[in-house]
Amino acid sequence: MKSYDNVIIFDHPLIRHKIAILRDEKTSMKEVRELVEEITTLMTYECLKEGVPTTEIEVKTPLEVCKQQVVKDNSIAIVPILRAGLGMVNGIHVLFPSARVGHIGMYRDEETLEPHSYYCKLPDGIEDKLVLVVDPMLATGGSACDAINLLKERGCKHIKFMAIIGAPEGVSLVAEKHPDVNIYVSTLDRCLNKNGYILPGLGDAGDRLFGTK
Repeated sequence: MKSYDNVIIFDHPLIRHKIAILRDEKTSMKEVRELVEEITTLMTYECLKEGVPTTEIEVKTPLEVCKQQVVKDNSIAIVPILRAGLGMVNGIHVLFPSARVGHIGMYRDEETLEPHSYYCKLPDGIEDKLVLVVDPMLATGGSACDAINLLKERGCKHIKFMAIIGAPEGVSLVAEKHPDVNIYVSTLDRCLNKNGYILPGLGDAGDRLFGTK
């Protein structure tokens, strides 16, 4: 895959360790949910090192008053792509418990692999927030591109996309279609198979998170 200025692939030993356990077909549903949340928290910390809306306040310590930077209230929104994206929400809420949550529902046609939108519910004023779009798997990139398009149509200007595992095909598509959106991926896998699943991947993320098929 060629290099893109807006693509950040993490290379962190702790994340690699957790992904190794996440991939294992023997890992239980409970453990999958916990691992997805833990990886998301680690990713969010790195993803938001820059660009978080902040404001200055005064804090009285036991010794004196000082000025401190804090995250602005109501300045961040989380938008999971349903259904698997829901598994990443709590991992962000650990760091930003007051972040509003929107939802974008997408399903993939099993024959054409094309995404279709069936639901969109977003917080009021989302156009003024930093929006974190999340989906554990960035496979073909179609759902991610369509979700970002929906947000841009609603006036959103500050969007970041986070995926735990990405395929070169999907990462490249989103990077080229949305060069103004930073894409954060924990690990880049080899390729997609003929059914649009990431290899080696971890199977269907939604099935493994929620115990459905």
